[in-house]
Amino acid sequence: YLKEMEPPLSAPHGIEISDITCDSFRVSWDILPYDIHRITHYFIDLNKKGGQKENKFKHRDVPTKLVAKAVALPMMVRGHWFLSPRTEYTLAVQTAIKRSDGEYTVSGWSETLSFCTGDYAMEQVRQLQVKAEGIAGRMLPLQVFYRNQTPEYFQYVREKWGSVMLPSLKDQSGSHGSPISGTLHGVFF
Repeated sequence: YLKEMEPPLSAPHGIEISDITCDSFRVSWDILPYDIHRITHYFIDLNKKGGQKENKFKHRDVPTKLVAKAVALPMMVRGHWFLSPRTEYTLAVQTAIKRSDGEYTVSGWSETLSFCTGDYAMEQVRQLQVKAEGIAGRMLPLQVFYRNQTPEYFQYVREKWGSVMLPSLKDQSGSHGSPISGTLHGVFF
């Protein structure tokens, strides 16, 4: 009966996001002293900014809401959502008490914060380079090249470049936040 009389959990407030990288961040917030020992879980709702439309290609097993056991704050968030570099996200948190029946008693949601993930670190770029170099020697001979371009592109190549496809600057397509976008010249097949 005493449990029924306990005050509800207060919504998390004073949220701070720190140590943002291309695929991780730390989050912390203020918890009232009375709640600290009652909380058993955190709910973290993370979404790409702009809503569901931008998440349509999200992996089907990747949740937008993570249920995590309560740990000391700040809490490191990584790997759960396959965070993309240089991408804006919104984040809100909720605290919870897991009851004996397996359900949760939850606080209200915190305010929603926005933040942007960072760019690839040089160490990550080097790891990608090592992987690319490792696979380069094992590729099968190519029988056919297919250039994904418009008929106008090929007409231009024939008329202006003497039927030679000249290298051009890598555009922003492909992996969002790729360090070669806008810096590497090449021909994409």
